[in-house]
Amino acid sequence: MEIRPYESSDFNGVRALWQAAFPDDPVWNRAENAIPAKLAFQSELLLVAVEAQNIVGSVMAGYDGHRGWLYSVAVCESARRGGLGTALVREAEQALYALGCRKVNLQVRTTNKSVVRFYESLGYAVEDRVSLGRRL
Repeated sequence: MEIRPYESSDFNGVRALWQAAFPDDPVWNRAENAIPAKLAFQSELLLVAVEAQNIVGSVMAGYDGHRGWLYSVAVCESARRGGLGTALVREAEQALYALGCRKVNLQVRTTNKSVVRFYESLGYAVEDRVSLGRRL
């Protein structure tokens, strides 16, 4: 298993992974839109996990100089519960820390209790915040 920066040849594998992991995501979160946008800004913060030339995991991170964010943490069904999700998050955290980031945020759907528990097991805590958004 190797965790490394995304390469253009990874696109189809990442797209398939995200379709399986995030079947209800809106169109703007799909690989066709999210990956080109990420590659235009901090492309080194899009990481993939590769096993036997197959994409089995991903994490996308960002840092705005104030806070870091994690996005699209995904692990294929067959590789779950083996530590890959933890390894992806830790790798992204290290990359963010190297940029000067000292606080990482992420968003999880309130209905996804198992993912909330996963992040809590990594030291993340549910914060008393309201997440607001607006599409431009």
